[in-house]
Amino acid sequence: QVQLVESGGGLVQAGGSLRLSCAASRRSIIVATMGWFRQAPEKEREFVAAITWNSGTTNYANSVKGRFTISRDNAKKTVSLQMNSLKPEDSAVYYCAAKYRSIRYAGDALSEYEYWGQGTQVTVSS
Repeated sequence: QVQLVESGGGLVQAGGSLRLSCAASRRSIIVATMGWFRQAPEKEREFVAAITWNSGTTNYANSVKGRFTISRDNAKKTVSLQMNSLKPEDSAVYYCAAKYRSIRYAGDALSEYEYWGQGTQVTVSS
């Protein structure tokens, strides 16, 4: 079992920035592909970004390309999501996730990910 704990959410004005972090409980996370997903009220959970185990490949949803950056620090067992130029439509609960299958692929499908954090709220005011 791997436990993931997100932090860094909060309230920010449109155009502002936030940095989310996800801390993993086990060292084995260094061989997992990590992803960020989000879920707004009354909407389905959607893919935001993913990064392979060695940071060799990243993948972003079209809606966040050029504004968000995913990164990881395997020594610290953390993955981060730098979010710039935030928009009200970015408001959601953001979840960190990990998968140990197809780790060379920064997949965007929820079903691929085996472990999930509890989420952190991001609210962007207009």
